Amino acid sequence: MLKLAGPRAAVRQLEPSLVAGSGDDERQCAHTQTLEEGGVLCAASRSPGDEDQLYFSSTRAHLIKHPCKKNIALYLGRQIFFTRDDFKSSLLPLSIPASMKVGTPEVTSAHIADSVLLLVVNQKIYIYDYEANSWNASIGIEHPVSHVSGDNCCYSGHPFCVDISNSVFAYLHGDQISQTNVYFSNTQGYRFQKFAYERQAELVGSLGGIFYFHSLSQVGVLLIDQGKARFGYSEHPLNSSFGLPFDYNGTLDILITPGQKGILIFWFEKSLLVSRNSGQLVYPVHVKEGPNTLYSSISEANITIHSVAANEYELAVLTQENNLYYCSLGILSSSLIKFAGQNLWSQEAALMFTDVGRVEILTPLPDSVFPAFDFQKCPVNIQAVLMDPQLQVDVCKAELLQGEFDNKMYTIDMNSKLELTALMIPRPGMSLVPLVMVSNPHSLGLQAIIYEGGYTYDGNTKHRLNISLRQQHHWGRADPNFTSSIKRPTGSTITLDIANKEISCVDLKPLTALISVGCDQEKKIVIQNEISACHKGILDPVGLQDNYSYVIEKEAYDPNFQGQKASEDLVVDYQYQKLGCPHLVYYNTPWKPVVELWREGKFQEVIKAEFVLLEVHGLFTYTYSLTAQTALCRAQPQNWTTIMENPGNKGPFAWNREGRSGQPKEIQSSLCTWENQRCHRGAQRLAKHKELLEDKTT
Repeated sequence: MLKLAGPRAAVRQLEPSLVAGSGDDERQCAHTQTLEEGGVLCAASRSPGDEDQLYFSSTRAHLIKHPCKKNIALYLGRQIFFTRDDFKSSLLPLSIPASMKVGTPEVTSAHIADSVLLLVVNQKIYIYDYEANSWNASIGIEHPVSHVSGDNCCYSGHPFCVDISNSVFAYLHGDQISQTNVYFSNTQGYRFQKFAYERQAELVGSLGGIFYFHSLSQVGVLLIDQGKARFGYSEHPLNSSFGLPFDYNGTLDILITPGQKGILIFWFEKSLLVSRNSGQLVYPVHVKEGPNTLYSSISEANITIHSVAANEYELAVLTQENNLYYCSLGILSSSLIKFAGQNLWSQEAALMFTDVGRVEILTPLPDSVFPAFDFQKCPVNIQAVLMDPQLQVDVCKAELLQGEFDNKMYTIDMNSKLELTALMIPRPGMSLVPLVMVSNPHSLGLQAIIYEGGYTYDGNTKHRLNISLRQQHHWGRADPNFTSSIKRPTGSTITLDIANKEISCVDLKPLTALISVGCDQEKKIVIQNEISACHKGILDPVGLQDNYSYVIEKEAYDPNFQGQKASEDLVVDYQYQKLGCPHLVYYNTPWKPVVELWREGKFQEVIKAEFVLLEVHGLFTYTYSLTAQTALCRAQPQNWTTIMENPGNKGPFAWNREGRSGQPKEIQSSLCTWENQRCHRGAQRLAKHKELLEDKTT
């Protein structure tokens, strides 16, 4: 490895980002320069042939930027460069150890999955752990692959978010979809397994890509057939049809924008398309050149794309005609706007966003003395360029759009509700149209109310929005054929934007939040235990945690849950961490468990819902206080004998809502003393009832 030390690693920024050329209207970029006075280059010992230098298969340079760790990026060109400081230091071209035996070191696809870099080299996948500085080959792929796809979640360490970053697909682009082999990994690409797509053998066309659209909780497969392409989806309700077809010319690179908003960018030299709903609708991006010229597509504008960059809110395009184009990725469609002519393009140039409204054109420059490369940077301040009177861009109508939910993650479990608020302030005399949208309406429903909430010191009206979110199924307003399965955990992004927002509102970005529709990991169910054996001094919590165990005699239990005596006594290890102190119940007193809901250590409510009470060891030393007749059963109640006789039912956990027929709504059980139980520790008998509550509310 080569390491650059001393002043050579410093960079000097020239301002402004775009400066006027002398004598005419042409504009020329002021590049970042690298100072080289007194630089010292240190090299670790390395024998020739120890490494194979990687290169990218495309003639167009690509740049992949980590959406969460902003200083990490990968440049793909005739050389490949990986940076951990946003290209501020000089870099050696990326090489792979010769011991990996990759053959031709050609890279066809790459993806940054959290803290590892995935590279498809010579139709195989290799992993570079840049934190440990180690290389590995992926396991489980048995057929050639050309591409990988994945996403990154930047919100939190929530399991839902972690799963997004860990999920990776690998596939062979252009292979016949009916017989191709697709692989999926939930370990950041370290281990893959074959992915079975439903009805794959019936599909016609070639494979244009496979992606996990977390914003829609669907796996999307791009099918290409006779110059047209369309997406198929994996789950109800979208698996019964396809997205609308669109023209597929050339080989389109597909960019999933950060933030799980469902925005896709499709591009190659003569085509640029966008989808705002995970491929269900795909349409060309319009091009605006001057105040009165609007083209319906890139090809009609007769421009050739060289590099494309996008963040959560913006899209920038660098063309071979030496022009930079820009547009907003708001909720509603907008056109690419052409900036005045600049001297920006070179064959090795690549675009990247460094912040909202900040673009850099990056070009690697070889050093005449050292093997490392410096990087020429041309920063562009989008907001400053849009102020050019020649562009005739309208002034932004909004002064403020804010909400505490922006860039946060929430969980909505079944039948719960989430309330969000936002504040919007227009410029004096202006009127704004707020628009709230969810990326997955099949799973998440919303209701929004706007009202005037006072005035600013300048007399501007404050508009407040109240947004209510619930699982779509529980709103009761959507057809069942539209909603996702109530049992399947899903996700959605909510976005609040201004529909009539001008392109000049660069700093007024939309407000977004990621919603996990599923089990809330912060919630837990607790059985009310006001009178315990520890509270009465019968048992000691310290003793219960010290490998405590007890014996259930063979006359009192049946491991097959048939009410027959067992052949031997059962020794039970008591799980104090899970169960706490045993609950005391008085003999011959009807007892019904009180189920409490707690969240983050705080009591929420008593749950009034159905549950099934199970005796996990097969004890039959208790009775019921009601018969089927006195409990007003409308059908024959179920019992363990009939449940266990059903095919496929394994163990006591076979009893569920679907298997219940005519079960009484409420049966109070009377617990008997278990006189035939003996404790291993001490002579004192323990009346211990162990139950498992299967909550049916989540």
